[in-house]
Amino acid sequence: MPREPTRTARLEARIAPDVLTVLKRAAELQGRSVSDFVVAAAQEIAHRTIEEASIIRLSVEDQRRFAESILNPEPLTPSMERAVARYRSLTESNP
Repeated sequence: MPREPTRTARLEARIAPDVLTVLKRAAELQGRSVSDFVVAAAQEIAHRTIEEASIIRLSVEDQRRFAESILNPEPLTPSMERAVARYRSLTESNP
């Protein structure tokens, strides 16, 4: 049987009475305590917010330019070619 994670932190919030009424009703519909309902809802929104922040959104034109630069990259500059050669010399001699 899975163990419930140990709760080690406390979160408090002051909310309007009408908000509490809505939270109580929603928690009741899911068969949860208000605390469990609020924590689950907050965690879901937090994960969604973090995920959305990690997505890069590009216009159609920017997508085309990005794909084009990957498929047909610009030639390396002389300093980049020296850096690649130096990197290869350092990594190829070490197992």
